Amino acid sequence: MRALLCALLVAMMAPLPAPAQMLDFASLDGWEADDHRAALTSFLATCEKLADDWQPLCRLAADSNTTDASARAFFELFFRPVLIGAPPALFTGYYEPELQGSASRTPRFAYPIYARPPELTDGQVYLDRAAIDSGALRGRGLELAWLDDPVEVFFLQVQGSGRIRMTDGRVIRVGYAGRNGHAYRSVGQEMVARGTHSADQVSAQEIRSYVRGNPVAGNDLLNVNPSYVFFRKIADLPADKGPIGAMGKSITALRSIAIDPDFTPLGAPVWIEKDGATPIRSLMVAQDTGGAIKGPQRADIFYGTGPAAGDAAGTIKDGGRMVVLLPIDRAFALLPEG
Repeated sequence: MRALLCALLVAMMAPLPAPAQMLDFASLDGWEADDHRAALTSFLATCEKLADDWQPLCRLAADSNTTDASARAFFELFFRPVLIGAPPALFTGYYEPELQGSASRTPRFAYPIYARPPELTDGQVYLDRAAIDSGALRGRGLELAWLDDPVEVFFLQVQGSGRIRMTDGRVIRVGYAGRNGHAYRSVGQEMVARGTHSADQVSAQEIRSYVRGNPVAGNDLLNVNPSYVFFRKIADLPADKGPIGAMGKSITALRSIAIDPDFTPLGAPVWIEKDGATPIRSLMVAQDTGGAIKGPQRADIFYGTGPAAGDAAGTIKDGGRMVVLLPIDRAFALLPEG
């Protein structure tokens, strides 16, 4: 964990390799109507993880989190909106599943989720999904829990965290512990490529339905994505707190997003203008990452915990624009010379 946090701090201090354009707050659609205090509360949750040059702002943020007016003034005084890359953005959604599980294998609970193998190092290309699902890790005592549906194992890995209600009534929470080093491949795109679905038909719900209705073809479809995620148990995380994000802190429903840290600094506020059937105009905070989240105009919005959050997140595939709020000196440093 310490090595991961160090790597994140380095990423937060690195220059952003994409064209950047300075905007003003008046150009942010819906800026005046947002709950700026809620956004500031989310920003403060990970402020301590930011680089040293952010810390004076973090101290000012704590003093500004009293009213919506003071929170809005804080952002407008000390930040500048910067458009990194070229819209349209692509927004998707993710959530924390609530699943049923068992501490041991049974006829019903036959599909394991695994702890990270001790020999796996960061960046190593390890066994792929097909090999692991075929039993390559079986018998090593790495099973954290057994679930009753292989599709839910797959989606738990896509989401990166979850709550599992065990047969004895306990609820365990699991979070991301590493991956097998293989690049993520989209199952939805593969469905389109195979001709089983059109692009507008693909959603998390439709993938679940297809795989369950076509077990052989469905298993082959899931194995198209060789990436595999390992988990760890997270103790002492209050039930009212969200899962742990990439910055080592709980994330917040509809205030936290997963981003590509090569373009968007972790911990930075990000103004979201999501279009589609359920438009969003809201200030969120870049507090997580994801294997499929690549590019400067790409974000995964955290929708919360449980089935309703899953239903909402699973249908999101919308365009729009995302604008990063950066401290004034950092914002001007990104602008082209001339």
